[in-house]
Amino acid sequence: MELIKATAEDLDALVDRWYTLARSMEAYDELNELVYADVDEVPDDGFRDHLDDENVTDYLIVNESEPIGFVTLRKGHHASRQYSQYLRIVNLAIDEGYQSRGHGTEVVERVKAMAREQGCDHLTVSCEWENESARRFYRETGFQPKQVDYAQSLE
Repeated sequence: MELIKATAEDLDALVDRWYTLARSMEAYDELNELVYADVDEVPDDGFRDHLDDENVTDYLIVNESEPIGFVTLRKGHHASRQYSQYLRIVNLAIDEGYQSRGHGTEVVERVKAMAREQGCDHLTVSCEWENESARRFYRETGFQPKQVDYAQSLE
């Protein structure tokens, strides 16, 4: 399994996989409701912006020459903390036919190695509170709960 840095040629693949991931998140909270009825309506602007952002990188997850998912990473820092340099997993999605085969765990291991190479001292990730399978996955790959984000609709 490899993490291949995405290029402009990969934007459609990223958008398709993001849309599938985002659609699956709608079930967890009304604040996740998409404005796009179909993947063809989704602009690639967000991923295109990532190509120019030195702190955000998208990777295709490739297994035996076949893309099977994607991961988005964002580098950041907390200047006032002892553990100040982090790499955040923003998106992690494995295509449905490849889930539960250890690919996600392997991605996390690769991301850990990348973070160390970049001088980071910790990883962060978040997931929907009600998404117990994601919470279990992250606990099983060594993440510990640290804080809880709260959201409130203003409508």
